[in-house]
Amino acid sequence: MIRFLKTFQHNEDGAVTVDWVVLCAAIVGLAIVIVTAMQTGALTLTGNVGTFFETEFFTGE
Repeated sequence: MIRFLKTFQHNEDGAVTVDWVVLCAAIVGLAIVIVTAMQTGALTLTGNVGTFFETEFFTGE
């Protein structure tokens, strides 16, 4: 049993897997933040363009 515990203590296969999971989760989280920021900016720009066209072309001036 002691031999098993010493072998288990020095085995690093699981640690590499945890590193990859954390790295992938960080990349996915960063991608979600970037997409959200771009979506907010795109929606604001779309609203501004729509307002411009309404005031410039549909008011009859």
